This record gives sequence, structure tokens and C-alpha cells, in this order.
Amino acid sequence: MIVARRPPAWSRYILFGALGVLALLTLVTWAAFAVLRPTPPRHVAMATGPEGSNAARLGARYREILARDGIDLRLVPTMGVVANAALLRDAKSGVSISILPSGISNAKESPALTSLGTLYYDPLWLFYQARSGDVRASLEEMRISIGPEGSGSRALSLEFFARAGIIGQASERLLTLLPTDSTEKLAKGEIDGCVLLAGWESPQVQKLLTAPGVRLLSVQRAEAWVALYPFLNKVILPAGVANMADNIPPSDVVMVAPKASLVVREDLHPAIQYLLMEAALEIHSAPGVFSKSGEFPAAEAIDFPLSKQAIQFYKTGRPFFQRNLPFWLSVLVQQLLVLLIPLIGVLYPLLRFAPPAFAWAMRRRVIGLYKELSLLEHEIDAGSVVAQDRADLLSRLGQLEEKVLHFRVPTSFEPLVYDLRAHITLVRSRLERL
Repeated sequence: MIVARRPPAWSRYILFGALGVLALLTLVTWAAFAVLRPTPPRHVAMATGPEGSNAARLGARYREILARDGIDLRLVPTMGVVANAALLRDAKSGVSISILPSGISNAKESPALTSLGTLYYDPLWLFYQARSGDVRASLEEMRISIGPEGSGSRALSLEFFARAGIIGQASERLLTLLPTDSTEKLAKGEIDGCVLLAGWESPQVQKLLTAPGVRLLSVQRAEAWVALYPFLNKVILPAGVANMADNIPPSDVVMVAPKASLVVREDLHPAIQYLLMEAALEIHSAPGVFSKSGEFPAAEAIDFPLSKQAIQFYKTGRPFFQRNLPFWLSVLVQQLLVLLIPLIGVLYPLLRFAPPAFAWAMRRRVIGLYKELSLLEHEIDAGSVVAQDRADLLSRLGQLEEKVLHFRVPTSFEPLVYDLRAHITLVRSRLERL
């Protein structure tokens, strides 16, 4: 008859230890993926601006570039940059990216936002009908579109006009037309002027620069405006740059321009931030009317601090794996590294201290049997042993010896068991001699 052998008792220690390590590794793995967020999202949202605006055009460029790496950039049209900043501040809006000109918000108003650098000059253009005569003297009488609620042109126009004492915020002559509508109406002579906050490449700017009867106002005391509003910059639109044959504009035009920054929520995944900065480098690094080649994107923190990823990007470029591997493969490698570091932190001490702990447990079991033997020997030493006591002690000693015979330990600990059996034999010999 074959009797199945029971697994040795010490194997339970290994089983419990393995289960404990597995549970700990599972917890560490969950923490690495849940807390450290190693997996970037495949869908992100970017607030742009009104349809047909320069912001909407730039958003489409960013969407096209991010799509190469499998990122779906959803564009959210708005009335302008003020509305964009509000969406970025709202964690529930789902918007995590936008291009904001300086002076619209700041780190105090929007502590959850961070910058990925400046992208281009965003001048404030004031176009007017040439028939208006001395435009500076008649600004109070002109019907000027400064953009809808939520637009940057409206926010800055109200501030600057009020400071210059030209037009009050409650003036009925300040219109709230969309950039496309105000461009059409000004070109047709239906309004007297319009203010645009847009880059040189803006379709509305290009149309009005060459529209018959439309002129661009040159800013007087530009240095004073820059001194009063440090987020502004003085820029010059050269004569003839719009049309050399017709010399449009006929002379240099002095303008003030905030710089536009690529702003994101600080919780946007680092890998997406690096992709956005790579896209910005592709889109904005070329020379322009107001900038030199390579001037943008720039590591400038005007209204918001640069993110850690932006600081690293402008120092050394993209991380090693993203430079040398396809995007999602680099993400996978980074995931493994993120997971490997805490696993090593857990496994090293376990592997370092598990053998001593196991040895201590094995010795403790043997020592427990030694204590039983010691108690028997103390009873022998306590006094004279009569025949009845002697028989009882021999019986208990036999039970202990039987327990030791069935005692299972790893091979490396068997000398301890053999020593115990030898000591039991010594105690039995002593007891039999009594």
C-alpha cells in the first residue's frame, strides 16, 4: 500500500511567503500604474478660437502632427483666449491645452496651469477706414469691433482704450463681432474699424492689410505701453511687407504685441507635453515677419511657470527613448522602467532578508522541540525518580522522539535535527541509568 506523503511543514512558510510577495508586487504594480500614470491618454482636447481664426488654423496643425503618434487631439472652438483660459482652469471641462497670449491670465489666477514655452508674437492690430480722416482724433466717434465676449482682443482693447482715455467700456460704439464678420464689414465700409489679436499669418490680418481703403494704425508711445504692461513687446511691421509692388503698408508701423504661450494643465501626461513641444518646434521655429529663425519656441515663463518637462526639453530635447524609438514603444519601455524601479525596491530587501528570516523560522521550530526536551531533563534533575515517574518520562520522551522522526526541514537544516535526536538519546540513556 502506497501512502501519499504529506508536504513538509516548512513548505507552508515558503507558500505563505510567496503569496505575501505576490500580493505586495500586485499592490506595487497597481500603485505604479494608478499613481504614477505611466500610460498617456490617446484622446486630449485643445481649446482654439472661432472658426476661421488663426488659433483654429494652428489647432488643426497640432492635431495633424499629434495624429502621427496615434494621439487624437480634439479641437474645442471658443469665442477667444479668455474663454480658453476659463476652460483650462475648469478641471471638468476636459480641455487641457490651449495657446494663450500673455496678459490674459497668470499663475495666481490659474494655479493649475503651466507653460510649455512661447510660440510667436501676437500683435494687436487696429485697422480703420481711410475715409475716417485723423483717426486718433475721431476714435470716440468710430464704430469699432473689438471682438466678442471671451476674446483676447476685447479684453486688451477695453484695458488699453480705458487707460488712454479714448473710449469707455460702456460705449455703444464698441462692437462685439467675430473676427471674420468684423473683417468683412470693415472691408465693405460698414464699420469704421476693428481690433484683432492675431499673428501675422492670420487670414483676417492678411485680408485687411491689402483691402482697398483700409489702413493700419501705428501705436504712439509704444515704449510707454511696454513699460506699463511688461507682458507687451514693441514690434515693427516693415513698410511694403504686405505688398512690395504697391508699398503696403506705406511706412513702418509700430505695434505692441504680447507673446503667445502654449499652456497646458499641469496634470497633462508628460509624454503628451513632449509631443506638443515637438509639434511647436515644427510649426513655429521658421523665421517670420516679427521673429528670426529658431527664436521660437522659447523657454520663457511670462504668465505661467515652465513645466518640468519644458525645462528638460529646452535643455536636452526629448527623453532618450522618445528620440530613438516610436512613440508608443518608448512609452512601453518607460512603463516597464516605472514598474521595474519600485519592484526592485520591494524585491531587493525581500531577497536580501528572506533567507535569514527563513533560517530563523527553521531554527525556531527546532528550538521549540529542544524546549520540550529541556523540560523533561529539568524534571529528571528536580529529584528522585520513582518507577512510575520514570515510565511516564520515558513515554513522553518517546513521543518527542517520534515527533522528531517525522520532523521535516530542508537539507541544509537537517544537522540541527540530527543533533536533537542525539540529545534525546543522551537524555534517554541518563533516564534508564537511574
